[in-house]
Amino acid sequence: MTRFRSIVSGFILIAAFLLLNMQVIAQSKSTDISIEPPFWWVGMQNPKLQLMVHADNIGETRVRINEEGIKLERVSAVESPNYLFLDLHIDASANAGNFEIEFLKSGKVVHRVTYELKGRNAGSADRLGFNSSDAIYLLMPDRFANGNPENDDMPGMLEKANRKNPDGRHGGDIEGIIQNLDYFTDLGVTALWLNPVLENNMPAYSYHGYAITDFYKVDPRLGGNEKYLELVEKARKKDLKIIMDMVFNHYGKGHKWTEDMPMSDWVNQWPEFTRSNYRGGSLTDPYASAYDQDKMLRGWFDVSMADLNQRNPFVANYLIQNSIWWVEYANLGGIRMDTYPYSFKEFMQEWMQRLRAEYPNFSVVGEVWLNYSPMVAYWHEQKHNFDGFNSHLNYVMDFPLKYAIGRAFNESNGWSSGVAALYESLSMDFQYGDPNTIVNFLDNHDMDRIATTFGEDIDKQKLAATFLLTVRGVPQLYYGNELGTSGVEHKGHGQMRNDFQGGWAGDSRNAFTAEGRTTDENELWNHFRTLLHFRKDSKALQNGVMTHYIPEDGVYVYFRYNDEQSLMIILNNNAEEKTIETKRFAENMKGFETGTDLLHRTWFENLDEITIPAMDSRVIELKSKYN
Repeated sequence: MTRFRSIVSGFILIAAFLLLNMQVIAQSKSTDISIEPPFWWVGMQNPKLQLMVHADNIGETRVRINEEGIKLERVSAVESPNYLFLDLHIDASANAGNFEIEFLKSGKVVHRVTYELKGRNAGSADRLGFNSSDAIYLLMPDRFANGNPENDDMPGMLEKANRKNPDGRHGGDIEGIIQNLDYFTDLGVTALWLNPVLENNMPAYSYHGYAITDFYKVDPRLGGNEKYLELVEKARKKDLKIIMDMVFNHYGKGHKWTEDMPMSDWVNQWPEFTRSNYRGGSLTDPYASAYDQDKMLRGWFDVSMADLNQRNPFVANYLIQNSIWWVEYANLGGIRMDTYPYSFKEFMQEWMQRLRAEYPNFSVVGEVWLNYSPMVAYWHEQKHNFDGFNSHLNYVMDFPLKYAIGRAFNESNGWSSGVAALYESLSMDFQYGDPNTIVNFLDNHDMDRIATTFGEDIDKQKLAATFLLTVRGVPQLYYGNELGTSGVEHKGHGQMRNDFQGGWAGDSRNAFTAEGRTTDENELWNHFRTLLHFRKDSKALQNGVMTHYIPEDGVYVYFRYNDEQSLMIILNNNAEEKTIETKRFAENMKGFETGTDLLHRTWFENLDEITIPAMDSRVIELKSKYN
């Protein structure tokens, strides 16, 4: 009988234990508890990991982790009772796998969460980013191609697709990009920069992607995380790198932080809504007032996008870890960082140091939208800034050169106008640490399309394309450059972010194919393609030396060369044919007697004089009589 009672008592205890466990699990499931990052990896260079835990009144709990190789170093409760920050140390001996995090109240477990540490992919730390051998193609996913109409509208997502609204969502997605990967390889680009793909659950104007509402989720209307990983893998197999557009300066007000911020200084607070003055030059201006600098940094970019305060160490850690998470998780080929100078520079410096400690060969290009090269150069990795600041940012975008290109082929030729504007801009390259780590472009998603700047003149567009694809640095196209797509900012940003014709079922034509393009579009497309494919095999264009000559009579001549190849590029910015004598270029032409023009398929038996058609260019591969 005693034995029977013992057995019964044992069953009662087991049942009670199971019931308690079921109650704990039920309570955990009934409460929306989230942890970010959602998982991490063993074997990172930095053993520290900070987890953001969010759940109702989670700040009132104690935390317990019993796992070999995982040490809970600190638990931080903050202003909101719904957040905890857990600082972990992941020892080198820690194994990949799951471990439990327990949250206790009054000595009882109220939440038990399983957290995963993954093993890193082989060679992850040696991942290569983009470089000057690449040509980048920028596209806006919502406006490129609609590969899966079924995800145009998704449950819980506020804005619905409306292709008739130029500022609304049009339904383009990642599947549409995947279906057109051969288009990119045929054109000759080697890297794709997608405007932000993360969730933007906003009531309107969310298609552009810069109002992020979840930093760990690809927007379901674009296809979600798994579809993004599929894109990266399929692109990699076609030798296409994927560059992720990231935003540290702000987030969309549809984020959960708007209703429940961890602490009051999570964002930059003002007594009333205050915009940034957008004057990035004030940050290096020796005469700038503290007022102007503060408004530049702490002012909000837009009423719908809250301005993050990266001086808050928890904000800083969150953003830095998020970027590392995406590089490791998605096998990225690079990062483009939005509004680079708008975040506190000390934080951005720390970010680059921590990111490159994990991935020494990785590439980040910063959007430093400033009009003068000394201002841009300040943010480029170098050791000779006036205040000793080194951003460790290894690539910047050349906005001054972009504006020079717009002037060059629209102006009459003069001392510093016309093609001389290109010469003048490049002559400032001494300010940069390495001019080959500058990204050049004709336009992007925030400005008038270059075709419109040039009045849709195809000759001017071809001249600009020749320059873009033969000058030092990394070329970047904006989708539609290769077709002469037009669009102007003053009619609304949606007018510059046109749908790619043929990307939607029912489109009147398919510009992805030669048959679907107009005669002018094919002429321009083939011009880009010829140069891009030549550049893929030309080390002289990728990273060779550059020597240029002061433009004369509207003709600009420069050379790109290395020990194996010498190229002579000539731009004729005149409405009439020009013939130039080449004797003043003797230092670059010594030993060369003949040459082949890549663009016109012309063979030169003699290089003493070269004729260039009106508003045209030549790219001549120089040859000696021995080869």
